[in-house]
Amino acid sequence: MKILKSTLSMIALATLVFACGPKGSTVETSEAKAVASAESATTLTLNTAASKITWIGSKPAGQHNGTIDIASGEISVKGDDIVAGKFTISINTLKNLDMAGSESAGKLEGHLMSDDFFDQANFPEATFEVTGVSAFNSANLEADKDEYKTDYAPAKLSEILVDNPTHFVSGNLTMRGTSKNITIPVSVSMNGGTLKAVAKFNIDRTEWGLKYGDEATAVDKAKDKFLYNTVQVGFEIEAGNGSAL
Repeated sequence: MKILKSTLSMIALATLVFACGPKGSTVETSEAKAVASAESATTLTLNTAASKITWIGSKPAGQHNGTIDIASGEISVKGDDIVAGKFTISINTLKNLDMAGSESAGKLEGHLMSDDFFDQANFPEATFEVTGVSAFNSANLEADKDEYKTDYAPAKLSEILVDNPTHFVSGNLTMRGTSKNITIPVSVSMNGGTLKAVAKFNIDRTEWGLKYGDEATAVDKAKDKFLYNTVQVGFEIEAGNGSAL
């Protein structure tokens, strides 16, 4: 079941690269789309010190959460409206927070960067390129995905949606050599030449080839052995005139 109904040509940030995702996808996916033009726009540079990506992965027996750094990026605006943008994400900066500093955290981080998941050795970076933006309309949100019920089932979009979303942002998300176009609800504000954007959404990790513990094969496993395909992703972005910090 898809979470977002695509109404934009540019919804690549959350729908990133495929024209019509399979039933059960957490965000609507589509084939990669043409990147939005930044012609005649003002380019704002990402403040990497004030920007971050967060993640929560779930299994029936528990959850883990952490961060990944955004290495660089820029957003192009006309007035207060986003018209284009690109972000580069460094996979080797992936950190686990709930077990921070422990041997277990190091093992989890290593496993997530291995071929079972991100395959960081061959694909050290992920990117997101904006393809389109439109005004937020709650009517374009589809029903929440039904998850296998456990104490640690992933939170539904309706439960994690940011306060007062203003836009749908679409873009091509590329991870592990696979690009998909996604659409996500984002809260965007502009103050004194500084743009801030905040979002929380869910993706189906298997759409990008991260298939370790795929719940689709859970019928052949004990129910506490699989990993949920749904991963919660959040981001906080700040960008402005001048150099990245």
